[in-house]
Amino acid sequence: MDLRIFTEPQQGASYETLRRLAVASEEAGYDAFFRSDHYLTMGGDGLPGPTDAWTTLAALARDTSRVRLGTLVTSATFRHPGVLAVQVAQVDEMSGGRVELGLGTGWYEQEHAAYGIPFPPLKERFDRFAEQLEILTGLWGTPVGETYDFTGEHYEIKGSPALPKPAQQRVPIIVGGGGKKRTPALAARYATEFNLPFASVEDNAAAIARVRAACAEQGRDADELTCSAALVLCCGRDEAEVTRRAQAIGREPGELREHGLAGTPAEVVDTIGRYAEVGITRFYLQVLDLSDLDHVDLVAQEVRPQL
Repeated sequence: MDLRIFTEPQQGASYETLRRLAVASEEAGYDAFFRSDHYLTMGGDGLPGPTDAWTTLAALARDTSRVRLGTLVTSATFRHPGVLAVQVAQVDEMSGGRVELGLGTGWYEQEHAAYGIPFPPLKERFDRFAEQLEILTGLWGTPVGETYDFTGEHYEIKGSPALPKPAQQRVPIIVGGGGKKRTPALAARYATEFNLPFASVEDNAAAIARVRAACAEQGRDADELTCSAALVLCCGRDEAEVTRRAQAIGREPGELREHGLAGTPAEVVDTIGRYAEVGITRFYLQVLDLSDLDHVDLVAQEVRPQL
């Protein structure tokens, strides 16, 4: 079971706050450090303001040395796929081949309005998302010295040198969500990982079954695809510590135990085990109090060794 730290810095975090947590996560032995890709808080004042996901990851590529880095997830509405291909490849080179790309349709209409970003209807967003997956993999997969062309409904690329190339032979791509048809099909075609965030064991089991069926339809070995889950983390050595951490993020311990990854280390291990039984082999631990470095150390020391 891989454990990854997952942050939501649009809620209020400077780069230095993220850097400290990323370095602490690396030193504690976590597999990866991920962040969301949002420009507007979802509650509270969001001070000091948002940070750009790929600018952040570029800096972390130089401020860390081992931990993998990625987004959960980049919004397809924010960047042209040709530009995103260059950004991801550059950060991958800067990190020595440690980048992973989570990509999604985009959903938060208010942040688009707040920063002047077009927000088309869902079908168009999904169509653009699908074209972006094809373009990104096409650009990165084009041999050096050859050119790449693409003509779709929303994007057209002509004679691209398809440079630069990522340091990795294949940048891991994460596709996720609860869609019943198109999401599983796109995951089966393009992704190295399927992720379902903030969902129950039962919902994860159903989603994994859909993705495995889509792999079978496309002639792909479903075992090639990592299945992951993301849940809010709230772990404490005792009930008082669990309660303190829940209060710090404005949540109730009981609600977090029902919908998150919460409780004592033994409770957290038990919850992870239930997800593992349905095929989850990677967990994104959503850490909402970015200043609580002891939280990530506790899980590294008392949860991870039991998995």
